[in-house]
Amino acid sequence: MNPPGRPKGEYRSAQHEGSPVSTLRRLAALALVWALAACNPNSGDWTLYDVSGHVPDLRFSLSAAGGRTVTQADVQGKTVLMFFGYASCPDVCPTTMAQLNEVMTRLGPQAEQVRILFVSVDPHRDDPDTLQAYVDAFSPNALGVTGTERQVADLARRYRVAYQIEKPRPGDDADVYEVTHSRGIYIFDQRGRARLLASDSESVDALTRDIKQLLAQAS
Repeated sequence: MNPPGRPKGEYRSAQHEGSPVSTLRRLAALALVWALAACNPNSGDWTLYDVSGHVPDLRFSLSAAGGRTVTQADVQGKTVLMFFGYASCPDVCPTTMAQLNEVMTRLGPQAEQVRILFVSVDPHRDDPDTLQAYVDAFSPNALGVTGTERQVADLARRYRVAYQIEKPRPGDDADVYEVTHSRGIYIFDQRGRARLLASDSESVDALTRDIKQLLAQAS
């Protein structure tokens, strides 16, 4: 089933372990492991990875729906859950968005203090308006953003995110190509400081627990 708001173009999943995309998937997973290795797992009373002092503060300037340019100032005072993906993603991104929406539901009124920041690494297909329609289908607390290839690459480098966009195969439409990206949810406190990093295997319970604890610290 296609995720809601899917833009034109299709995702072709790799069929063989030796394919370039499957290789990059392993490299993307290793990029997240490398980032986690610098962290303090379960330090203090956290269930997620404590990245305080190891990951840069929230800073970005990207395009959003309605022709707006948004920066970290637009989410100032909010706890931000940022992850990188793309709207045509067939598995990881819709699963993560559904998971974060469940976290928002469990937070209840506190969800107003939280924003999901979905950064698309596929600006060719994900124009800002289409991207926002995609995230709106999951949560009203989500903001979809993207930018030029250079802007996206610079932001991904800042947070050690690996991704790759393959060229269309011979005979395929220009909008049919594979995208691979690393997985992980970066969690910033209300002052924009990087505090926690969740792997894609974290449970909704763990995410909800630590986000509630982070919100309590700010109150």
